[in-house]
Amino acid sequence: MVPTLSGRIQTRLFLLATVGVVVTALMVPLLPGMSGPPTRDYRVAYAVLAAVAVLGVVWELIYHFLMQFRWEKDWPSLFGLLTLIPEGLLLFFLLRSGAIGSLIDPVPPAAAFWTQFAVVWICVWLVANGPMRVPFIRWRFRGGRVL
Repeated sequence: MVPTLSGRIQTRLFLLATVGVVVTALMVPLLPGMSGPPTRDYRVAYAVLAAVAVLGVVWELIYHFLMQFRWEKDWPSLFGLLTLIPEGLLLFFLLRSGAIGSLIDPVPPAAAFWTQFAVVWICVWLVANGPMRVPFIRWRFRGGRVL
């Protein structure tokens, strides 16, 4: 079954809240350019993760609209991986322009942002396309809904 809009949003938020939180916790000490107090570095990294989640819901609405023009009404799996480029660029632009940069203070260095964003994105994509199917056997038959 093709994932529904609700299912894609649920899956995205679930994976960011589980895989994204764990991966971020493990990599914050390793992020380049993050040399402030650990509590501030973690706060900034989790604020970026929250921004990815909020912006991701908006992206899912856009992707849903675009998929209506495809015969299968779904993306090939590789497209899900490659969407990290436009999503990352938009979030990076919003952070740097101050549109959401005022919510995330200080704005992380570019190297830290891109390292965190890419590693979390790839880990979430890998879990969604592999191990997620083991504990959630009926996940794809329910249109990608977790609940």
